[in-house]
Amino acid sequence: MIKIAAVTDDGKSISPHFGRATKYIVLTVDGDLISKQEVRDKVGHRDFQQEGSPNHKHHDDPRGRGFGTHSAEKHRRMFENIADCQILLARGMGQGAYRGLQELGIRPVITDIADIDIAVQAVMDGSIEDHPERLH
Repeated sequence: MIKIAAVTDDGKSISPHFGRATKYIVLTVDGDLISKQEVRDKVGHRDFQQEGSPNHKHHDDPRGRGFGTHSAEKHRRMFENIADCQILLARGMGQGAYRGLQELGIRPVITDIADIDIAVQAVMDGSIEDHPERLH
């Protein structure tokens, strides 16, 4: 059994950007069957803007934006609701989020497939392709 999360805004398509997505769809896969599907809340950039942290540093890490202590804390909050998942599907994300997921043992997949059902089927049959060149 594995759990696959996809970032979404409408519950049907994978959002083009991880940080801006408003929710997760989490599918539990048992063998070749989806046994459960649920919607979970997702913290994102809009939430952080509303919090208005005036003393943060966007670039407090030599690797650039998306790394460093401030970004790591944001990512930790974004990942909380999918900590039990093994795979995350997105159509784009920053390098810091991608690496943060890997460090947690969650396999991020940057896919060109927009439809959640089709992408999950591609994971199940082993044909899903990761496109890390879409990282920013």
